[in-house]
Amino acid sequence: MKSRTVTETTFSAHDGANLFYRHWPALTDNPRGAIVLLHRGHEHSGRIAHVVSELNLPEYSFFAWDARGHGLSAGERGFSPSAATSVRDVKSFVDHIVSAHSVQASNIVVIGQSIGAVLATAWVHDYAPDIRALVLAAPAFSVNLRIPLARSALRLKQAVGGNFFVKSYVTAKKLTRDPARIATYNDDPLISRPIASNMLLDLHDLSARLVEDAAAITTPTQVLIAGKDRVVDPAPQHRFYERLGTPVKERHVFPGLLHDVLGEKDRQQVIKSVRAFVLANFDRPAAAPSLLDADKHGATRREVDRLRTPLPAYSPKALYWAGLRLALRLGGWFSKGLRIGRRYGFNSGTMLDYVYQNRPKGLTPLGRALDRAYLNAIGWKGIRQRKPHLEELLRSAIARVRDAGQPLHILDLAAGRGRYVLDVVEAVDPPPQSVLLRDISDVNVEGGTELIAYRGLDDTVTFAKGDAFDTDDIAAIDPRPTVAIVSGLYELVPDNAAVRDSLEGLGQAVRDGGYLIYTGQPWHPQLEMIARTLTDHKDGEPWIMRRRSQVELDQLVAAAGFKKIDQRIDEWGIFTVSLAQKIAS
Repeated sequence: MKSRTVTETTFSAHDGANLFYRHWPALTDNPRGAIVLLHRGHEHSGRIAHVVSELNLPEYSFFAWDARGHGLSAGERGFSPSAATSVRDVKSFVDHIVSAHSVQASNIVVIGQSIGAVLATAWVHDYAPDIRALVLAAPAFSVNLRIPLARSALRLKQAVGGNFFVKSYVTAKKLTRDPARIATYNDDPLISRPIASNMLLDLHDLSARLVEDAAAITTPTQVLIAGKDRVVDPAPQHRFYERLGTPVKERHVFPGLLHDVLGEKDRQQVIKSVRAFVLANFDRPAAAPSLLDADKHGATRREVDRLRTPLPAYSPKALYWAGLRLALRLGGWFSKGLRIGRRYGFNSGTMLDYVYQNRPKGLTPLGRALDRAYLNAIGWKGIRQRKPHLEELLRSAIARVRDAGQPLHILDLAAGRGRYVLDVVEAVDPPPQSVLLRDISDVNVEGGTELIAYRGLDDTVTFAKGDAFDTDDIAAIDPRPTVAIVSGLYELVPDNAAVRDSLEGLGQAVRDGGYLIYTGQPWHPQLEMIARTLTDHKDGEPWIMRRRSQVELDQLVAAAGFKKIDQRIDEWGIFTVSLAQKIAS
């Protein structure tokens, strides 16, 4: 067989970090696709390079990176600013492969090992890329820490003294029984044993979220489990597999194999299983299951039905939530944020505007302390991170429109008071030809109009009352927008019919080649607390949210004639902001 050549080079991550990778071109003139390899923690691409020849797939190109802080890549050894940063690095890597090597995302299979498997899973879950398949080799969803209560101790130490490094207890003999692999591991100067405490804790929290919400993953997935793994707990691997939302999935347990299943002494069956899965997924048409009716069935619909079901009156949970509701009502006498929520609804535009300002107010120091605690809730932190993501992608859309020589007409379909749009528009030079902000709430229309006047933007920006779900009304907007925004709206609507009506109107209104910025909420760790204690802005009833996976949301947007081209997500995986382009009909 013709031998492969390998090229060693780098790419720039989203923040400019220089990350190293290896590329093995296919041995045919017309490659069928590409395989992306993500190594386990502490290691680097050289430790997984043997898989390229062992898989024996000459019609496929291979790519393997050194993760940030590993091998020959930039960054302090064993450190990343956050797990979310490393997940976005995966996105940057695959985006680079697509653009620099002319590979379609739908012809890519990602093989991740251990921590690399966790990062790959998070990327697929959070960003919903249109890849062919995912292979997870001994995913490190729960690392075995030998000391009881070790994670609690790590959190306490980090909270008191800041970030620090933990040296791994894992030795080569805990990974593999292959004498050659043991020897090279022990002699490899690029292996880094310490890991930053923030990454260790972030990866644990990220993994818990992925296992709990595995139903959101519709990418064909293969899970490889080591039968004698002493590094990670296999139980979450099984739970993850059983909850997977994809109809195309495989689970293989290999008795007697240690954690490094792709580098074990008896790995032939592992390699054979991976190869068969890759080929099978390239032999069948690439088609994700339709989620356009996921509001009627599926995991998130079952979740909503459960939250809508009243608890037994005197059950411990019912009494707990009743006590918390009472505490929030009492807190509303002191905390301004709680008072706004009770008056206008906790998901109202007025509430959102207050959260964006993030300035605690209340009666007495106690009231201000309560308000600070309220504003620091994880959901509001995610909302505040959503704002810079919205602004970033809005600036990107504006630049794209201007680069294409098109007029700049901006529409925000449900603007609240429009603060984040105005923040961007103020800095645009020359100003847009027009900016139209709309909202159904008279309070928001009035407040937004005052804000426009206060900032002296009357010549460019107008605010009008409008229904964001009226297809014909949206389609008739004039001038037709080249940038449209829907932020914080679809998350409040559980049914897809209304969302489709809204998107259909936008599909007709936005000019061909124009852009749509839309937000989503694929995850929230406090869904039950919100449903049992907070009220909706529309009718004062319990605020019960139905989460939409990013796959579901992207499919709804695609059905209206748009193609997603970029995305952001906060570090907790709660809120996404996406940029899509209108495809010429």
